[in-house]
Amino acid sequence: MVPPAPDRTHDIEPLAPETDADPALPPPSGTARARRWLVQYPRAIPLAIFLAIAAITALSVFAIESNARARERAQMREYAQGVAAALDRSGSGFASYLRAGAALFASLGEVSPETFDNFVRVLKLNTEYSGAEGIGWIPVIEAKDVPAFLARTRIGQPSYPDIYPAPASGTGRVAPVQMFAPATALNRRALGYDMYSDPARAAAMAEAEMNLRPAASGRIILMQETSGTAPAFAIYMPVVRASRLAGFVYTPFRAREFLDAAIDRQGEERFGVRLYDGEVGTGHLLVAQSVGGGAPKETVSQAVNIADRQLMLVIESVDARVLSPLSMVTLIFGLGFASLLMLLARLLTQQAFEDQARLAFFEEQHSIRNSLTRELNHRVKNTLANVLSILSLTRRRSNSLDEFADSLQGRIRALSATHDLLTVTDWGTTPIRAVIEAELQHFREVLGEAIRLEGPELELAPNDALSFGLAVHELATNAAKYGALSVPGGQVTIRWQRGEEQGAETNWAEVEWQEVGGPPAAAQRRRGFGTELIEKVVAHELRQPVTLDFAPEGVRCVLRVPVRRPAGFRIREKDGDRRVRKP
Repeated sequence: MVPPAPDRTHDIEPLAPETDADPALPPPSGTARARRWLVQYPRAIPLAIFLAIAAITALSVFAIESNARARERAQMREYAQGVAAALDRSGSGFASYLRAGAALFASLGEVSPETFDNFVRVLKLNTEYSGAEGIGWIPVIEAKDVPAFLARTRIGQPSYPDIYPAPASGTGRVAPVQMFAPATALNRRALGYDMYSDPARAAAMAEAEMNLRPAASGRIILMQETSGTAPAFAIYMPVVRASRLAGFVYTPFRAREFLDAAIDRQGEERFGVRLYDGEVGTGHLLVAQSVGGGAPKETVSQAVNIADRQLMLVIESVDARVLSPLSMVTLIFGLGFASLLMLLARLLTQQAFEDQARLAFFEEQHSIRNSLTRELNHRVKNTLANVLSILSLTRRRSNSLDEFADSLQGRIRALSATHDLLTVTDWGTTPIRAVIEAELQHFREVLGEAIRLEGPELELAPNDALSFGLAVHELATNAAKYGALSVPGGQVTIRWQRGEEQGAETNWAEVEWQEVGGPPAAAQRRRGFGTELIEKVVAHELRQPVTLDFAPEGVRCVLRVPVRRPAGFRIREKDGDRRVRKP
């Protein structure tokens, strides 16, 4: 007998992408390195590309906005200088008019209302555009001379009113408005008003008297000239006769119209403008013109000198736009480009993973094909060895050609049935119950309940299933010829259970074949082929001891079948074992 070759099963693990480079190989190229990065960092690379482009976009937007802010500030500064120049021209122009009026009153002893009106008409004042009310004459007299002043003035101006507010005492100086041109209804309301009664006006007049040049007042309210509480200021020019102060020529200005006239000359309407008397503060605000809503973003200050009085012009930007149009275009384009590159990198990552998985699959299939070829050669040799052993033992134990052919045919059919069962399970693990049922199928169809199976679910390796199936076939054949299955009422019980040994490399299943109700076994009997096949071939293949007892009450056989771990004989990779994961 030719003993079957031992089972040389081995562990075939699924292929995984190599991570350690062979030092003998040349360094990878830039394309291979980039592909490796895409495979190793499938989510980090697209995200890094997106963040890099987004950062560049943010820096570009910041630079554009910085330039836009600088350009806007330069425009505000230029606009402030233009408005300040317009205010200065208006103030200087009226200062020139006042100097001319002072020269008139200084050269003539007495100036009649008609002469003063003609003089102002010749000047052609544009009071509607500049915010000026006109030009007035204020004589400075002693308080004790007020009755004589009124009597003299009413000769030429019969409707001239009393001086108001009335002088508090008979001493000191009084500066009532005697004439005002153009002579409108509103301007006539200023006649008789004592300029020294208001501290702001009195301070400007004192400064003009001391410096002998035009001086502007602080913030005043034109309660006597116009209705309401609109802020205003006035410019005073002293008139000196024979080294003695004779009075003042003055012009009052409505602050809002004065500022609007300067703004209209610039033609800008997207900046807010505030004009302060001296330092910037709520209490010093003369007039404000705002555009838009919300708090100002940028402010530019510009000093303005009107008749020796410093005003502060503040230009403010209240642009409500979050970003400039160029910044919005840059931001949208940058984010869109970054998203497109991220998507492209993600697609490249996906493609790299698919290529890597495909290469790994091809390598794995090649390895499996080689392993299957070797395994097939090994299994064919084992099967041929089993067939040769069966053929040799059958030939020696057969008395006729028919007996030889029948015995050989049955045993070859048993091998074929187990092969069919292993083919159905793709040469993977096979349930021990399925192997037994496959070998006893013809007997169970005829005998029915005479064969009982009891045991848990256990899986056998392919070679173990072949050897175990051959043993079951021999036991069943022996029972059908001489044992419990050869007579009515006989019964065969097949039980199995998991067995374990401390320190054993593999577990095993203990299978017990017990016959009852059959003919008594002879005390002395010839050892047949089935006995030798079970005790020699099967025991050799399973590498476990076999107990075969021909007791009088029935044959009892105990086999140990290895229950190996799947990794001990697996040659095909399952879906969950792939090393290349989808990104």
